[in-house]
Amino acid sequence: MATQLKPKLECSEAEWAARQQLAACYRIFDHFGWSESIYNHISLKVPGEPHAFLINPFGLLYSEVTASNLVKIDIDGNTLDGSPYPVNKAGFTQHGYFHRHLDWAHAICHTHTTATMAVCSSENGLEASNFYACNFIGKVGYHDFEGVTVREEEGERLVQNLGDNRILLLRNHGPVVLGKTIPEIFLQFWALQRACEIQLATHSMGKPIIIPDEVVAVHQRDLGQVAPPGGPGFADFEAWKRKIDLIDPSWRD
Repeated sequence: MATQLKPKLECSEAEWAARQQLAACYRIFDHFGWSESIYNHISLKVPGEPHAFLINPFGLLYSEVTASNLVKIDIDGNTLDGSPYPVNKAGFTQHGYFHRHLDWAHAICHTHTTATMAVCSSENGLEASNFYACNFIGKVGYHDFEGVTVREEEGERLVQNLGDNRILLLRNHGPVVLGKTIPEIFLQFWALQRACEIQLATHSMGKPIIIPDEVVAVHQRDLGQVAPPGGPGFADFEAWKRKIDLIDPSWRD
């Protein structure tokens, strides 16, 4: 199906393409069962507008998100597109701070899936006990739980604890995945979710086998050799867009 270029609201073609991509991501997350009622959030910077980003309308399920009902806000929380919908304060506070202070963080997702929250709530966090977990060992930050993320002053500690990584595991809470593109964060979250699911399953069977650091290093070195073309996550994301188009293409509207 061709990308729709005529938006139902006044915006550039670049913004409309970004809206469609983000709306598709919400539907894909919902298809995988990664949504959490009307909560959690995925955001995307608006192309050519460094201080503006798109986020879900607070009160809608992920299955109801479309390109046109996404809310465009600036990094100060002001609505820029006349949307009648509010924005979840926790979503704005967390995402707004990252978008403001990390110029590479164009796309961000935060979830409360059972598997990722369970790992975030365990003493050891993510363990090098399976194929997918090895993707991330040494490449995630941890942030101690401070309650619901609605206070801007926590943002400084979030960025500090993220460090040079692109994944931040909020202790007792859930993961934040950041990247340059929506396909990149989709693929990273998909692999992180699998890592956590398998870690939980492994612990249910007994003591896990921990993979040595030197083997983890080889695994991470060689991952690029099995990446499909198009950039991080591109082929994966396009495949799942085709899937959700067969289920319900209304995300494009």
